[in-house]
Amino acid sequence: MQANDKSNSQRLTVLPDEKVSFGQTALLGLQHVMAMDVYVVPFLIAMLIGLQSEQSTALIQATFIAAGVATIIQTYFCMKLPIAQGPSYVPIGAIVGIYAASGGGDLGWSTVLGASLVGAILVILLGFTGLFNKIVKVFIPPIVGGTIIFVVGLALMPVGLSSNIYNGAGATINQNIYLALITATVLIICVMLGSFFGRKGRVFRIGSVLIALIVGSFVAKFMGVLDLSAVSQATWFSMPQIPFADFGFTFNISAIITMVIIYIVLMAETTGTWFAVSNVIDQPLTDKQINRGVIGEGIGCLTASLIGSTPVTGYSTNAGVISITGIASRRVFIAAGIWFVLFGFSGKLAALISAIPSAVIGGVFVIVCGIIAISGLQVIKNERIGEKEMYVIAVPMILTLALTLLPKDFLYTLPTTVQYLFGSPIATAAIVAILLNKILPSAR
Repeated sequence: MQANDKSNSQRLTVLPDEKVSFGQTALLGLQHVMAMDVYVVPFLIAMLIGLQSEQSTALIQATFIAAGVATIIQTYFCMKLPIAQGPSYVPIGAIVGIYAASGGGDLGWSTVLGASLVGAILVILLGFTGLFNKIVKVFIPPIVGGTIIFVVGLALMPVGLSSNIYNGAGATINQNIYLALITATVLIICVMLGSFFGRKGRVFRIGSVLIALIVGSFVAKFMGVLDLSAVSQATWFSMPQIPFADFGFTFNISAIITMVIIYIVLMAETTGTWFAVSNVIDQPLTDKQINRGVIGEGIGCLTASLIGSTPVTGYSTNAGVISITGIASRRVFIAAGIWFVLFGFSGKLAALISAIPSAVIGGVFVIVCGIIAISGLQVIKNERIGEKEMYVIAVPMILTLALTLLPKDFLYTLPTTVQYLFGSPIATAAIVAILLNKILPSAR
């Protein structure tokens, strides 16, 4: 334990259970919120299924509230690790498919919510029975866990570069690249200043992400690509849609089976986040934490469906933020959860977060992805790398890039179940890593 504590003290400024002042807690919690593109998933879903403006706003508000409640549940009550929850990209294809197959409209959305509700209950049962924990112990040794962490960072890098920077809306590609470079440079300079000046430069390190986003936004305003019109038009306070009054739940067996498959993929993905956070804070996951984490994930998804939002999952980007800032306090993540809820009830605050140019977020995002990938390599380097291990690492890595770069037109020609699986490169690579580790023979 002493060696572990020493490692923690070297890598982290504040440990998970350490106290942070109220002002710092609020500011650092806001930093995590701003580093997460939580609004993107509901925006994409609203666009794909053709929701009207009021419905889109309601979905975004519900998503913020669901992310906040789920973060507090996981961080304070269940897993008790510094983990932020947000809407998962994994179910987007399934949600669109279920919505369309159910005829769209209120019936389509109620079918989506009904399937999400049943799937969440099954996840909770997996946690209570301890079945998921047994699966992790048998199938995810350090070599597999390190590979999963590595592919999490690897899979997110092209997304950050392509979606956030190269194809970011509202600006030219030149402007987006300049914004991303400026934001990333400010982030790195802040971290370096924090390391160089030690305790005197602590403010630069712990506030590096927030400082980078603010500077990037100011530069974007100077370039004329920061549009705050939606912020001025939004109201300070607005109630989201109320469950059981504004929508209901419809239970369709095909939709439920589809969503159960999605939840299995989702749990494979969120396991990578848990390992990433565990590695960053130098605290190995215990059996109790994994079981409670599964329960927390299920309760978070259950809450999301009851609020009228989509399934939530642990965000691995926050592990990178912890590594950059050195702040792993759970209080900060509880504050992030509270900020999410506040944004959910305030149209103006939610609009302000949504107004940050995607290239500015992308500049921070790609650095964070690199940090996550390196965390996976740190786990891998402690293991003996034989011929079998090379394939366990290499094949998922290749598969991650292949699926990330796979043309969408080809993906949509595949069977629906395969689309759901291949739509999540992280989950697919994780499953392949597990299978290779079990199938391939070990060297004598």
